[in-house]
Amino acid sequence: QVQVVESGGGLVQAGGSLRLSCAASRSIFNINAMGWYRQAPGRQRELVATITSGGSTNYADSVKGRFTISRDNAKNTVYLQMNSLKPEDTAVYYCAADNRLRYWGQGTQVTVSS
Repeated sequence: QVQVVESGGGLVQAGGSLRLSCAASRSIFNINAMGWYRQAPGRQRELVATITSGGSTNYADSVKGRFTISRDNAKNTVYLQMNSLKPEDTAVYYCAADNRLRYWGQGTQVTVSS
């Protein structure tokens, strides 16, 4: 079992940047995959980006070239660097740890103003 806690959300103008952090309660070294998901009002939760234990990454088409996921195993933390933010990126962003089961954080709000 693992608990994850997100931080770093906030209000930013379009074109700006934010870095989200996801801190895990234990070592993430052998967790199969860590990921970021988001849910906008009235919409289903969607994949943003994932990173495997081997470092392979996967991105939603809508964020490719703008967002970067990374992990620091020494700090048990996964990051999501978000650049060139758009109003349509506004959502609650959730971190998830996939290790046979999926463990979710409580989410952090990201609001991008036009």
